Amino acid sequence: MGHRLGAPLPKALVQVGGKTLVEHAVANASAIADEVVVTAPAGFEDQYRALLGDEVKVLTAGILRSDSVRVGLANVTGEFILVHDAARALATPAMMQRVIDALKSGAKAVIPALPVVDTIKVIDGDGNVASTPSRESLRVAQTPQGFVQDVLRLAHSKGEDASDCASMVEGHGIKVHTVLGEDLAMKITHPADLVTAERLLFGDATKKVRVGIGTDAHAFSADTTRPLHLAGLHWPDQIGVDGHSDGDVAAHAICDALLSAAELGDLGSNYGVAEPEWAGASGAKLLQETLRRISDAGYSINNVSVQIVGNRPKIGPRRKEAIAALSSALGGAPVSVAATSTDGLGFTGEGKGISAIASALLVGQR
Repeated sequence: MGHRLGAPLPKALVQVGGKTLVEHAVANASAIADEVVVTAPAGFEDQYRALLGDEVKVLTAGILRSDSVRVGLANVTGEFILVHDAARALATPAMMQRVIDALKSGAKAVIPALPVVDTIKVIDGDGNVASTPSRESLRVAQTPQGFVQDVLRLAHSKGEDASDCASMVEGHGIKVHTVLGEDLAMKITHPADLVTAERLLFGDATKKVRVGIGTDAHAFSADTTRPLHLAGLHWPDQIGVDGHSDGDVAAHAICDALLSAAELGDLGSNYGVAEPEWAGASGAKLLQETLRRISDAGYSINNVSVQIVGNRPKIGPRRKEAIAALSSALGGAPVSVAATSTDGLGFTGEGKGISAIASALLVGQR
């Protein structure tokens, strides 16, 4: 339970920024993971399922942390497994991707970590300082921690408990590699941490928050050889749309929303036909350039949401890919992707084209 947070319910169900910690954690993890498994305290499983939806497998947690990890481990099949704490709910997809990239490069176990900024003292049983280790070799461990599946199973084979899985792996003589962590992956434990987390999400009183809305629409091309690009992805065997660039309506709507929020005009004034250098540009390239422009204007992205409207292609099977592609183009910013149809109404409902509506929340200095 979240007693140290002053809450009479599990810590993962405490809210920050209008969403529970577990919702934040799952949303960020879903951007890079093929499968997400969550362990919930006994009696709270249905509440977790209602929050997280059908795409997330919710299981009953064990008594100890390591017990819960073993419950999850018994229900996943991936080559690489990330073990994450909901208490580090704001850890970004970009940091998680660094962990995965290190595993793909050959590491057996990987943890994100930050340099220690305080002087650390080792004390004896009487409370006296026994030694002062050098900060140069000290790091603060964070999550998610990543492992090759066989390595994690070996670490948990004896049913032992530890404060983190990396410690158990170390006990088997396996090297644990580190990648750079981040301040957003702070552990939310005390009420003051919730205040800090809110500031990290939305900025403090010296910040300003701006919202932008963007739309884009394109008709399907009469050229049946034209490729379809949508939400940062190529869709084989689908006829593309006509347009000045690659016609990615999702990426274009996001650009429009970001530029609008930053008071930098709109998609047409930045990348329209009067700007020939952007002819044929990919949606990812436009997103990257838009990120550069709003950053130069003093803004950072808090989150982006885009809804795709059309009969085809079906977004659901590739939603996670789309989220990962769009988030990557935006420097790891949180992105959500939804899709809908119009029940046969309008040009999208008649199958003549596709459109998208996006919203963006930016934070900048006053």
